[in-house]
Amino acid sequence: MYGDLMTETTGEGPAAGGARLTTREAARRLGVKPETVYAYVSRGQLTSRRDPAGRGSTFDPREVDALVRRGRREPSADQDASLRVSTGITLIEADHYWYRGVDAVELARRHPYEEVAEWLWTGTLRAGLRLPAPAGPLAAARRAVGALPPYSASTDRLRVAAVAAAAADPLRFDLSREAVLGTARSLIPTLVDALPLAAGTGGAEDGPLAARLWSRLTPRPPNTPALRALDTALTLLIDHDLAASTLAVRVAASARAHPYAVVSAGLGAMDGPLHGAASGPVHRMLTEVLDRGGAAAVVADHLRAGRGVPGLGHRLYPRQDPRATALFEALAAVPEAAPAVAAAREVAAVAARQDPSGANVDLALGALTVAAGMAPEAGETVFAVARTAGWIAHALEEYGEPPLRMRPSGHYTGPRPPRPLP
Repeated sequence: MYGDLMTETTGEGPAAGGARLTTREAARRLGVKPETVYAYVSRGQLTSRRDPAGRGSTFDPREVDALVRRGRREPSADQDASLRVSTGITLIEADHYWYRGVDAVELARRHPYEEVAEWLWTGTLRAGLRLPAPAGPLAAARRAVGALPPYSASTDRLRVAAVAAAAADPLRFDLSREAVLGTARSLIPTLVDALPLAAGTGGAEDGPLAARLWSRLTPRPPNTPALRALDTALTLLIDHDLAASTLAVRVAASARAHPYAVVSAGLGAMDGPLHGAASGPVHRMLTEVLDRGGAAAVVADHLRAGRGVPGLGHRLYPRQDPRATALFEALAAVPEAAPAVAAAREVAAVAARQDPSGANVDLALGALTVAAGMAPEAGETVFAVARTAGWIAHALEEYGEPPLRMRPSGHYTGPRPPRPLP
């Protein structure tokens, strides 16, 4: 779709050779409505100029095409080729995304997390796949997690569990494909089962992964639609091209770090506020909306404080985040989620004038964690567990590339030598 738009000419005016685009032409190239073009202007993503004849705004075609490339994650012509990474795992394009060429949303609707993870690793779907945790690494991970302070976050526990499980696996340095696949199938359940159970719950260690994770995130008993919604969230979040944590994973795999260390690199990149933790502020915002009985005052408070409204918009999806659409669809089947979903939709509606780009997956994930009685950080845990499968898929791919290729050149900006000793 975008490829056609980038070479398109119309009867509405010239769009090449330096000629500026009309609003309708810019909207057509971007694949959005004209009002969304003005939203990009208000957010500083595009620059407009009044037409000399006074007929409306005009736009630089190079700037519009650069925004299209950012939406598709295409490098610009002058970008360093060493930053390009060929991958056959996830394609994001035109408000959709695909796992190995298959619609990721349809996979999430039809198959549980374990089966989709296997698809990402091998290109094969194995019906009824279960992922048990091996006894030795699980015992080591639980001991290490149990030694942490009680106030430790779930993501702290996941990082410690990964390190402890690695230390208990003497075969971790075997980077053959089958060995890495074996580690992948055992590491994810080890991370989940090493987390402490919520108070008053029991947890099986051989059932679906979503059920095992549920019992570690909330004391509420699950029902089938709620577990289905959690499983959908896990599957939707498995991979998202070269996000920050995935790039860290590929760098580690390029240096031939073993899979446990690769996952640790991904978890480390997640330990900041800008990647993976966005559902926490959404959880708190939706809780406040429910407490105060409406979204208007809560949205106003966020804007007044200069924080922006969390859970809205995504630069890779100009019109809608398909992950949010699919997760809200799954939550519609969970009766107890109705208040949280209504609060989320009210937030999006109130904020639409300021940000018309709509809900992103963090808004839907926040609605899930609120509806399930989970802690605000639970969404980050769901994200980390889900993305572990994607990280290992990228590691498998990177192990097949020449080692140490992820080595961009630095652009030195310090003083020119020689200089005297200080």
